[in-house]
Amino acid sequence: MDTKNIMIVGVGGQGSLLASKLLGRLLLDQGYDVKVSEVHGMSQRGGSVVTYVRFGDKVYSPIIDQGEADFIISFELLEAARYTAFLKPGGRIITNTQQINPMPVITGAAAYPEDLVGQMNKAGLLVDAIDALALAEEAGSSKAVNLVLMGRLSRYFDLPEEAWQQALTRSVPEKFLELNRKAFHLGRNS
Repeated sequence: MDTKNIMIVGVGGQGSLLASKLLGRLLLDQGYDVKVSEVHGMSQRGGSVVTYVRFGDKVYSPIIDQGEADFIISFELLEAARYTAFLKPGGRIITNTQQINPMPVITGAAAYPEDLVGQMNKAGLLVDAIDALALAEEAGSSKAVNLVLMGRLSRYFDLPEEAWQQALTRSVPEKFLELNRKAFHLGRNS
């Protein structure tokens, strides 16, 4: 199998690291060679966070270059737009429609770009945009956006839902398991 590349992008504190941990476990359990690399910006101050997940028969590097990502999973809309150059032709962006204002917008130095989903679609990109925040809140916590997005990603993988659930059980503390299962289910089936 050729190496597949997934970028998980977001803003610090949104749970992208748990998402990459879950994905890594799932793929290891399926027998793939997996490399996960985390790149932290000013994550504790709301800055960009990027995680690379690469898997296949043999993976030699954890880094994804521009034009190589099969999937970009974005926890925030502007972050999806920021990383479109990394998407390969035919790749897909799965993005939360939530907008978190970066510092230039907060200070009034810039405006949040309008209609980012429309702009990405107009550029010929395959975009699956969902209100993951609303689904996470329906599941019981706004912090479950990460599992909503993993549920959505699972629709594009030829792996049984049971495999995802096993990886979820091994990745999430018991006291949060039911909430995260519900968030995953809502993302997968919405």
